[in-house]
Amino acid sequence: METEAEGVEKVSASAAASASASPSPPAIPTPTPTQTPSYKPATAEGPAENVPLPVMSELAKEESKEGLEAFAEYWFSLVNYGYETGDTSRVEELSGPECELCEAFYVAMEKGYAGENWVQGGTLSIVALGTKFVETPKGRYQVILSIKSAPGNDRGPKGVIYREHTPSKDSFAQIMEATYVEGRWVVDLVEGI
Repeated sequence: METEAEGVEKVSASAAASASASPSPPAIPTPTPTQTPSYKPATAEGPAENVPLPVMSELAKEESKEGLEAFAEYWFSLVNYGYETGDTSRVEELSGPECELCEAFYVAMEKGYAGENWVQGGTLSIVALGTKFVETPKGRYQVILSIKSAPGNDRGPKGVIYREHTPSKDSFAQIMEATYVEGRWVVDLVEGI
């Protein structure tokens, strides 16, 4: 026969065993990472896909010699983004109305991406750049750039080539003038020299 103390002991042991054997919390499913679509450059068959938008460095926001040089690199990366996507809005946001070459770029991209058309190649690469960071009488700062252009074509469906972009064999010089306004650089002029 079981004594009362032994019965209490068994009940306590049984309760302790059930408490330790209680089900564990439900497993939280691990989210499956979404894959970022990979970048594909334009080809004869179609426009570029998943073109990454250039990101402005903190340095490019500074009103300094190094900041202006970093900004010039960033601005030209936005021009290349425009060549690959037809989207010139980022260049327009950072360029003033006096920039004639900027306006010509907007028109060229609008035509290049009209309907089902696209631009293949034609991007620019900076070989060298520099500034003395001296303010001009107009309150601007100048950057001198050495640039090369890649070969490219204005294309349309079914293999149509509207215009060929001849690459530069050698680099060519351009000048950029920019003003620091309300905490950011704005391009006032870009032209060949």
